[in-house]
Amino acid sequence: MDSDARGAFALRTWGRQLRLVAAASWLPNVALALALSSEVLLFPVPPAHHCRPDPALLPPELRALAGPALLNASLPRLPPPASDWSPCLLLRYPGPGPEPNGTEPCTRGWDFARPAAGLLRTPITQWNLVCGDRWKVPLEHMSYLLGWSLGCVTLGSACDRFGRRAVFVTSLALAAVLGSGVTLAISYPMLLSLRLLYGATLAGAFLSLYVARLELCDPDHRLLFSMVAGLFFDAGEILLPGLAAVCQDWRLLQGLVTLILGLVLFFWGFPSMFPESPRWLVATQQPGRAKEILWHLTGANLKSEDSTPESATLAVELDGLSEGKALPQYHSIFEVFSTQLIWRNILILAFTTLLGNGIQYSFTQNLAPYLPHFYLPCFLLTGLEAAASLLLILMALCCGRRASLLLWTVLTSLASLLLLSLGQYLPIWMVVFLSGLGLLASQAMSVLSVFFASEILPTTIRGAGLGLIMAAGFLGHVATPIMSISNTRGFFLHHVVFASFAVLSMLCILLLPESRARNLPESLEDAEGQRSSPLFRPCWHQPQDHHVPLLLPSCKQTHYGQQQYSCPVVPSQRTGGLWHPPTRAHLAIEFQATQESRHAGTAGGHPQ
Repeated sequence: MDSDARGAFALRTWGRQLRLVAAASWLPNVALALALSSEVLLFPVPPAHHCRPDPALLPPELRALAGPALLNASLPRLPPPASDWSPCLLLRYPGPGPEPNGTEPCTRGWDFARPAAGLLRTPITQWNLVCGDRWKVPLEHMSYLLGWSLGCVTLGSACDRFGRRAVFVTSLALAAVLGSGVTLAISYPMLLSLRLLYGATLAGAFLSLYVARLELCDPDHRLLFSMVAGLFFDAGEILLPGLAAVCQDWRLLQGLVTLILGLVLFFWGFPSMFPESPRWLVATQQPGRAKEILWHLTGANLKSEDSTPESATLAVELDGLSEGKALPQYHSIFEVFSTQLIWRNILILAFTTLLGNGIQYSFTQNLAPYLPHFYLPCFLLTGLEAAASLLLILMALCCGRRASLLLWTVLTSLASLLLLSLGQYLPIWMVVFLSGLGLLASQAMSVLSVFFASEILPTTIRGAGLGLIMAAGFLGHVATPIMSISNTRGFFLHHVVFASFAVLSMLCILLLPESRARNLPESLEDAEGQRSSPLFRPCWHQPQDHHVPLLLPSCKQTHYGQQQYSCPVVPSQRTGGLWHPPTRAHLAIEFQATQESRHAGTAGGHPQ
């Protein structure tokens, strides 16, 4: 690829058409939020229930009873101080007398109380997932999260091989088909398997949309557009309870969400609404397709009569993109193992994402006694996530990504350690405050870790690398269903482990490079050249040229088997001030000049 082709992504391409396309990518987040977050409504905490009386088990003289009398004769009471019916047992009458002498499991199913909020009919009430089958609910939660993780890993790699748009459209089409299958599921095993695949396709659609939006934005607008997209996702989560109140049945809710996904596929399936990422096309040696898309995104400005010198320069660059007919070159995520820094950055950010999502269970458990309403925890988590996105936008004005991530990690660690060591001695208001602060900080930590990773990963493997990091975040959410299976018996150990991880992550974050106001790396070599910079650097001290490298190339052997030599960094006018690595011709010329100077020094009696 001609290095000057990267000039097509200079700041001047950030025109009106490109802004509209990037902003239009916010709306699918509402539909994806409805689909991804429906788990809390389909599989909530089971409502109050008891065994359905079985007159066949009663003595002949009691079989004519009805109403409360039948319940008194059929159901045992819970031990004091509780006074409710036993949810899982029936009274046993082995003899002809009217006195029971034991209990036995339910034989005719369960009767469920009307829930105070949420859906009236759920898979739990349809297939009686209570008592002996209660473990099937957290199993479905883990299966769904596993589907998210598998979708991020597999479809993230597909993003780098087939393109962002192809994976987005295919994932949405599969999600619509699988969502219809979930709506028509006739058994729990069928529902379990379909939900796993359904979650995988939704995760692939979310990931491909996230990467494509990021690659359309210039350095000054990447964070803003990504965080606003997160706010649209939060809006979808807030709308979900309203849809549940209208539908009342889980099949109707699933069908409505699937219909919305179909509408998104219909409108965003057009290339004008969601084009392929030109940055990915150039990075994979497909300049012809990139030229067509860039002409569409910027052609309105270039074809105008009042064209500026910058527009004319961009037109020359676009014409140069189609020169040559090289075959597409794709890259695998396994190539990161031959690097020195990229795999370390992926590991650190996957660790922080896992920590940010996994530690939220500790804070929500501390808040659980003070959030009795069904929807209040959902609204609280959504509101804190929206607040975290807004705070990240404001913090971008004064500090970089690494400093922000370190600050949120410190707040998460502080809140977790205080609750762990002093929780039983603190007043209630302090426990609520620290738990809320910890939730806010952990939300911001996970959101920023994903965004940070998307900025420092190269375009050639951005989908696969970001998929691994998102998958680690989804695995962090698995702590909630695991604790549900064990009835929170491992809560203290979970809190200790994640609090220790939070302290360790603060040291790891210092090793990350800074990506604020810098161009996205295109290749492995570009990402490998990123180095750490001062942690706190005021934004007004940074140069206006966002594309100058962190470190100049040095004369040393790299892991790619090539030598890099010091050379002047002179941004060319054609590339719009972008810095590019030296080409082979430049390296050969400078190497020859170096050898000549050495021979001249030796001839003059002054060896170099």
